Amino acid sequence: MADRTDPRPDFADVAVSHWERERPDLDFSAMATLARFARLHIAGSRHVEAVFAAHGLDRGEFDVLASLRRTGAPHELSPSLLAETLLITRAGMTKRVDRLEARGLVTRRAAPQDRRSLRIGLTPEGLALVDAAVADHAANENRLLALLTEDEVRTFDTVLRKLLDALEE
Repeated sequence: MADRTDPRPDFADVAVSHWERERPDLDFSAMATLARFARLHIAGSRHVEAVFAAHGLDRGEFDVLASLRRTGAPHELSPSLLAETLLITRAGMTKRVDRLEARGLVTRRAAPQDRRSLRIGLTPEGLALVDAAVADHAANENRLLALLTEDEVRTFDTVLRKLLDALEE
């Protein structure tokens, strides 16, 4: 049974009450919580992606630039390590790198120790862009979580870690 302590039922409460009426034989106790979490992801993503768009980036492009930036100087990784880090295929990584290279934000060069291997690196323009974007991104994420108390943020983080640990095993 969904928690109905809030006097204003939301979309999840309505859906669960419909399901409970139609299928009283099933347990829908988790449905409202997970529906809210899914909607939170969608709504939060809109706010995050708006920050990237203000810098002329999409989420995938930002992820590549940010992955290179946070590695430290010389801000280079192999395409395969980038793909592995971002949980995408090598073909998907190639497309992202192609777009970023065409914009002058990254370069490809042969790895010094093995000329058959490539290194993807930030250009000075890419470094400046990702630094500006990540500053706005961090401020935006902090603004979004400022809706919660510090205790709520810690609890939320603890619960998310617990669920992810269980689901990613």
